[in-house]
Amino acid sequence: MSQSIDLPKVDDFLQELATIQQTGSKRIALLGSRHVPITHQNLIEMMSYALVLEGNRLITSGATGTNQAAIRGAMRADPTLLTVILPQSMERQPRESREQLEQVMHLVENPSNDTLSLAEASALCNTEIISRCQQLICFAFHDSQTLLTTCHEAEDQRKIVTLFYFD
Repeated sequence: MSQSIDLPKVDDFLQELATIQQTGSKRIALLGSRHVPITHQNLIEMMSYALVLEGNRLITSGATGTNQAAIRGAMRADPTLLTVILPQSMERQPRESREQLEQVMHLVENPSNDTLSLAEASALCNTEIISRCQQLICFAFHDSQTLLTTCHEAEDQRKIVTLFYFD
């Protein structure tokens, strides 16, 4: 009895293995919920700090919570390795985020999305972010539909996805 091998699955596995074994820097997207306890924010900040210290480029968005913690950690390690892509223009960002965002060297605004709802703009922004990364680290709740959809999109693009649930 012979077994058939699904070549796309083998290719996916080999690509994922190569990415995991890659030495040197990677482009890592770090995304997550806005509603994060401070203890979790501290862990996310330490993780982003360590990732950037290792020479990885970090890509995130500008929201409060997870993304704000990721920005803090990356800025402490090496601000030149951080890219923040906003779902809308700077003017549409929460006041508490703007001061931090003004310090980011590589900041991409999307004013053309200002007329969209935040959920729609965030979905477009997340799509742009995953198109630029090799790996996605995501912190979400089981009902975080926008983030979970982003994870599925990243998997469809054969990105390595690490998903942490808060609940």
